[in-house]
Amino acid sequence: MFTGIIEETGVVESVRESKRAIRLVLAAKKTARGLKNGDSLAVNGCCLTLVKKETKSRKQLLHFDLLLESWKRTNLQFVRKGSLVNLERSLAANGRFGGHFVTGHVDGIGRIVKREKQGQDHILEISAPKDVLRYIVFKGSIAVDGVSLTVAKVLKNRFRIWVIPHTFEVTALQNQAVGDPVNLEADMIGKYVERFVKSPQ
Repeated sequence: MFTGIIEETGVVESVRESKRAIRLVLAAKKTARGLKNGDSLAVNGCCLTLVKKETKSRKQLLHFDLLLESWKRTNLQFVRKGSLVNLERSLAANGRFGGHFVTGHVDGIGRIVKREKQGQDHILEISAPKDVLRYIVFKGSIAVDGVSLTVAKVLKNRFRIWVIPHTFEVTALQNQAVGDPVNLEADMIGKYVERFVKSPQ
């Protein structure tokens, strides 16, 4: 379980295919501390399991294996060496909860269709698949590349979010441009409500 409060941005060191999976290697600092094999780390909002940790040229390198399902469902398929990714360690039992419940199970890929600045804030409009948009509501929560954000407006096939300067500066959203893909995870509460309403009594 995660909260959508990004701890740092990591840098992609390499992406390569193997016989068993796709190996993603990241350079990280803060989130590498205390992380051991088998631990979970949200990478652009996608929950991945650490399979190897090493120090190389003073860098802490984290290795992850992605199955084809995770590869196709997330924007990790588009990252390259040098790409910035949002990182968050799983929530500790005694940790402070600052965002919203984020599972790390990406629902789909959206795309930035509009980006503008108003004062010090940044406004993004993001297209979303129909099966994701159905759970997005005004003033509700949405995880965009793992970042917990509040929905400012819901439109026909997209939604709008406002990003404060701090969030913009400490996440990979600062490097995202119009047309770029982003991982979307809708608030799990809406999914459970729909399930209960549709379940036979």
